[in-house]
Amino acid sequence: MTPREKFIKCLRREPITGHVPHFELVFYLTMEAFRKVHPEHRVFLQWDQMSKREQKIQIEDIAETYIAYAEKYHHSAIFVQIDTGDMRYFDRTVRILDEIRNQSGDKYYTMVHGDPTFAIPTGDDMVEFAARLYEEEDEMKAIAQERVDHFKRFAEKMARYEGLLDGFTLCSDYCFNTNPFFSPDLFAEYITPYLKEILDAYKSMGFYTIKHTDGNIMPILDQMVECGPHALHSLDPQGGVSLKQVKEMVGDKVALCGNVNCGLLQTGTIEECEADVRRSLREGMPGYGYIFCTSNCVYTGLSLERYERMNKIWWEEGIYPEV
Repeated sequence: MTPREKFIKCLRREPITGHVPHFELVFYLTMEAFRKVHPEHRVFLQWDQMSKREQKIQIEDIAETYIAYAEKYHHSAIFVQIDTGDMRYFDRTVRILDEIRNQSGDKYYTMVHGDPTFAIPTGDDMVEFAARLYEEEDEMKAIAQERVDHFKRFAEKMARYEGLLDGFTLCSDYCFNTNPFFSPDLFAEYITPYLKEILDAYKSMGFYTIKHTDGNIMPILDQMVECGPHALHSLDPQGGVSLKQVKEMVGDKVALCGNVNCGLLQTGTIEECEADVRRSLREGMPGYGYIFCTSNCVYTGLSLERYERMNKIWWEEGIYPEV
């Protein structure tokens, strides 16, 4: 079974043997690990000034970088970092996905961002955004629908390229560590209908779906699950989210990804980090439907040594027995 096939079985919450699938939403430590700038930090600079040959070389190098860390750390999936909210990038997205398939075949599950729903606004416009939710209801819902329609068009075009893309990961963040930005009532009005609509659309086209948000998701967990994603990511312990509790509550409805505490990986002791990695495996593995990863991503500034220690423990201990 390929890593891609096993990853998909986990999204379906089906039994597997061998290693628990592992991936990271983003692995930013490519400079330290491979002496390569991460694709998101260099993608398409001066693209229109490049010759066709230069463009081809850049596409090949981007694919090589994604595959390099997937191979080194035994990831089952590759998340291509690109602005899918801008249709000008569609052809380049196709070229990167095609090159990943050219270089690695069907070994890895491939995904891109595909979340039209409102996220927590920046500090610069948070007050204005919140006011508009109450004062400009029709206009804000029209914007929400326009965003859904855009990603539907993107997915419809992508579906024509059979085999290139396996799924969409929806990366709008809704929550602080204390609570969601949106109250449950506002979430039900401004997020849930649009989240369900886009998830239904993706699934009708044959794509898998993973819904990401950091922070304390517990007040809106039921609504997110009812929208029907195949999996939830990242189950943030810094937001008070217990993998064990979420698994007991909704593990029969949705696969779960994450929960290794990024805060401990960055500032905890070695002993605390190792204990947390083992806790995540212990709480996530029973009953299947679990994909091992951090509670956010492998971000710039995180210790590569710590991540590699986390990866080693998973590789040695995160194994289902043969039936």
